[in-house]
Amino acid sequence: MFDSSLIDRLPVNDVRGKCVANAPLADQTWFRVGGPAEILYRPADEEDLAFFLAHCPADIPVMVIGAASNLLVRDGGVPGVVIKLTPAFATIRVENEELRAGAASIDLNVARAAQNAGISGMEFLCGIPGTIGGGLRMNAGSYGREFKDIVVRADVVDRDGTRRTLTPAQIGFAYRHTDVPVDTIFTSTLLQGDAGDPHAILARMNDIQKSRADSQPIRERTGGSTFANPDNDPQNRKSWQLIEAAGCRGLKIGHAKVSEKHCNFLINTGGATAAEIEHLGEEVRRRVFESFGVELRWEIKRIGIAASP
Repeated sequence: MFDSSLIDRLPVNDVRGKCVANAPLADQTWFRVGGPAEILYRPADEEDLAFFLAHCPADIPVMVIGAASNLLVRDGGVPGVVIKLTPAFATIRVENEELRAGAASIDLNVARAAQNAGISGMEFLCGIPGTIGGGLRMNAGSYGREFKDIVVRADVVDRDGTRRTLTPAQIGFAYRHTDVPVDTIFTSTLLQGDAGDPHAILARMNDIQKSRADSQPIRERTGGSTFANPDNDPQNRKSWQLIEAAGCRGLKIGHAKVSEKHCNFLINTGGATAAEIEHLGEEVRRRVFESFGVELRWEIKRIGIAASP
C-alpha cells in the first residue's frame, strides 16, 4: 500500500473525473494479479484529461491502462498516477468507409461496427482482446493485419496536456511498437477500410474467432501473447515454436504455468502472484536463449514495482 500524500499534489478538486488513492488493479487485469495504483484517475472526457495532465506536477509518473488484457501489474503496485479511460472515450462513429473510434473502444466492438457498416479490412480486430488505445500503442495485429494497415490519424494528449493529431509517420509504427512516448495518451483514431459485403465480413470474423478459440487459452486467466516473434532466428521460427522446442510447454512456477494449448501464453492457474508469472516468463526466455541463442522480447507490458520482502 502507498501512503495517501500524493493525492494532495493533484488537481483533484478542479477536474470532473474521479481520483482514488490505493485503487486495486488486479481485478481489472486478465491475469487477476498485482498491487494497487497509487492514484487511479478516470477522466470525464478529453478536455478533463488535458486539464489534469497540464496541472499534474511533471515529476509524478503517469501511465494509462486499457482493457489490461496484455498487462502484468507487479505485486507492489504502480507508483504515480494510473489513468483508466472512461466510456466517454469509447464512442464509435462510421464516416463513409472510415470509422472513428475512441481509445477505450473494445477492438471487437469496432470490428462489429465496421461489419454492420459494410467496411472490410478491420475483421482482424475481433482477434485482438483489448482496446483501440492499446492496439495503437503497440501496433497490435492478428491474422495477417496490424493497426498500421488501417490508421489514418490518431488524436493524443501529451504529458503536459497538449492535444495533438498524429499521422502514421509521426506515430512510427513498427512490429509491436510505436515511437509515441509512453506518457502520451491516445484518445481516439480514424480508421480506413474498404467497401465490403457485410455477410462476407461476418464470415471472416467468425472464422477468426473460431480459430482463436480453438488455438488459444481464452477462457483462462492469461495475458495474451507473451513474447513477440523474434526477428533474429536463422530458421524464422515463431516464439511458440522456440518455446516448445526448448521444452517449456506446461512448465510451472508456483501457480503460474505455460499454457499447454498455446505455449506463448502464460496462465494464472489460481492464486499466482505477478512475481511467479514474471519469473516463469524469464525462465522461458532463459531456456530459449540457452537452447537457440535467440532472445525473446516481452510483448506483455509489465508495470509497477515488486512487493516488499
